[in-house]
Amino acid sequence: MKKYLILLLITVMTLFSSCTSTKTVSESNKKVTKIPFVWEGANVYFLMTDRFNNGDTSNDINLNRTKTPGKLRGFEGGDIKGISKKIDEGYFDKLGINAIWFTPIVEQIHDGVDEGTGLSYGFHGYWARDWTNLDPNFGTKEDLALLVQKAHAHGIRIILDGVINHTGPVTSVDTIWPNDWVRTGPTCDYKSFANTTACTLVANLPDVKTESNQNVDLPPFLIEKWKKEGRYEQEMKELDAFFTRTGYPRAPKYYIIKWLTDYIADYGIDGYRGDTVKHTDETVWADFKSQCNYAFENWKKNNPVKVLDNNSFYTIAEVYNYGISGGQIFDFGDKKVNYYENGFNNMINFEFKWDAQKDYEFIFSKYSDKLNNELKGYSVLNYLSSHDDGGPFDAKRTKSKEAGTKLLLSPGLSQVYYGDESARSLVVEGTQGDATLRSFMNWDAIKSNPETQETLLHWQKLGQFRKNHPSVGAGIHKQISAQPYTFSRTFSKENYSDTVVVGLDLAIGKKELAVGSVFKDGAKIRDAYSGKSGIVSDGKVSFDTNFSLLLIENQ
Repeated sequence: MKKYLILLLITVMTLFSSCTSTKTVSESNKKVTKIPFVWEGANVYFLMTDRFNNGDTSNDINLNRTKTPGKLRGFEGGDIKGISKKIDEGYFDKLGINAIWFTPIVEQIHDGVDEGTGLSYGFHGYWARDWTNLDPNFGTKEDLALLVQKAHAHGIRIILDGVINHTGPVTSVDTIWPNDWVRTGPTCDYKSFANTTACTLVANLPDVKTESNQNVDLPPFLIEKWKKEGRYEQEMKELDAFFTRTGYPRAPKYYIIKWLTDYIADYGIDGYRGDTVKHTDETVWADFKSQCNYAFENWKKNNPVKVLDNNSFYTIAEVYNYGISGGQIFDFGDKKVNYYENGFNNMINFEFKWDAQKDYEFIFSKYSDKLNNELKGYSVLNYLSSHDDGGPFDAKRTKSKEAGTKLLLSPGLSQVYYGDESARSLVVEGTQGDATLRSFMNWDAIKSNPETQETLLHWQKLGQFRKNHPSVGAGIHKQISAQPYTFSRTFSKENYSDTVVVGLDLAIGKKELAVGSVFKDGAKIRDAYSGKSGIVSDGKVSFDTNFSLLLIENQ
């Protein structure tokens, strides 16, 4: 009896091990190398916090925001809890997302303004009133802490959106900041460096004097606010400690840098996207990055068991109209600036949507060449639609699968704007301006529309392939064949290496690709798109699938 019990125990332990282990391969019993997270190949999901998912209806109306706004210009209910719920459901995992960037969540102006497109509230997050507090419409700091914790448990990095350039507009209840903090004119004309930086983006959007090194006092309204909230002493104590440690003057930009980097030190976020970067002197961002690095390393020291890897803090610059063809330089006409040398790992690539009009090889070879030479050590964030680009690649959503293929297989970081993967409409009747780009996420279509589900599945397969293979975004591209169109991507870092082969615009049914330069004869390979397996023979591999593409990986 004892003998049978021992055998039973061994059998159960063996079955349990085979079901739970990710360290071994059953056939060869060899160790499987853990896939490292590589920022240069990241798949980033960009969402508008208020427009993605409503996880808590109790916070939908706050601060007497009860006026009737223009269409899609008020708060719609999306919040931090809503993002967390989709993390829990595995939505981002299925999409192959390994970084989430969402619009600013700091406290916004309380009232709304009409900029000529109807009454607007600060649902988008770019109208800060108090950088030290979260807006109640988005949630609480406890919600944010839990979101970061959940994301990290799924291997997903969190990127916040940082605004240093301006405050929110002035209203009857939202006080203007003092004159030594902001300017209210002239309006930028973008004809020179000075007329892009020392000016307001639009009328009634006070511009922070980020070039100033003058000591300034806190705005009286902010002091009064903190006292009412019972945290004045703590905020002042932290500010004193910050300025003592850094030696910075108490200038406007350094107050804001302190407030923004607190979110790193307190919650362990992994990156920042810098808003309106070209509208300040570049040295502002160099200082910002140094304090981001300090806060991130300090968080790691204080939370050793929560550290995901040894990656440094990551920063992305929004320099409007920068394109990858400019390399490391952005030209103002009278001044050239290298933002990569002033605090940024990455710049948003406004050129990609135009390059996406070309064929695959044009895009892939151009981007691989730029990123592995002129931009080596840095990267760009490619996108096809966004929250403020009125000329997206596919406004009418007639080319959603093509968009996914080109975006997710291109070298560089990919930015999936919420709803790209589900063909969320970018043309909404009755809207004015950029509101048409900002409708609520189309969850109903994802649940019930077969066409939407088919599009989503395409993005999911490509996204998971990209996530599983750093070579796709961060590797070296090489065309194998022009007809049928086949290419390889290779990536290596320290002891890790990764190689894939991709075929596009292939025949439905039986197809054969030459892969001999990449995979040896006898190699067992798999098509990640169909899930079918094959063996390389005479330098070729054959598949019979109902799809026009092959995503070939080692099995």
